[in-house]
Amino acid sequence: MKQAENSKKIHTLVTMGFLSAILLLGQLGMSFLPNIEPVTPLIIIYTLVYRKQVFPVIYTFVLLEGLIFGFGIWWVSYLYIWSILALIVLLLPQDNPPVIWAVTAGIFGLLFGALCAIPYLISGGLGAAFAYWAAGIPYDVLHCAGNFTLTLILFKPLYHILKKLRDSQQECK
Repeated sequence: MKQAENSKKIHTLVTMGFLSAILLLGQLGMSFLPNIEPVTPLIIIYTLVYRKQVFPVIYTFVLLEGLIFGFGIWWVSYLYIWSILALIVLLLPQDNPPVIWAVTAGIFGLLFGALCAIPYLISGGLGAAFAYWAAGIPYDVLHCAGNFTLTLILFKPLYHILKKLRDSQQECK
């Protein structure tokens, strides 16, 4: 019995690590495009499939980003931004059609800069936060369009693949 429990824990740990690595590789692989990345659609899908288990995936991803790019003020915002997205997904009906998830991803992309401005509000005041947010509006618009498009394209196939993977893992246990 103990061996089965350990095996389950190891399997979960490996799966969560793998999902975190996919987030990082997806982001790095598309980094040549300004604010177009698969992280948002993947976090939406991960949350729908793995529910609350998504949070260790998110924090592992954010830690890896900090190790690669440094732990600047932007990194602080990543600690809560991706969790906010996961919480939104957890609160919405799980059986929404892909277009609703694409709209959710688009709105999240549009609000991304405003959410990132919160540490600047705390550290530099309203002027610093507004300047940070306003300077990034064109990138937020790109982020919105990229999130919407990628989610619309990737949602169905990736959701079904991950759901089958999760279900097959549960059957083996």
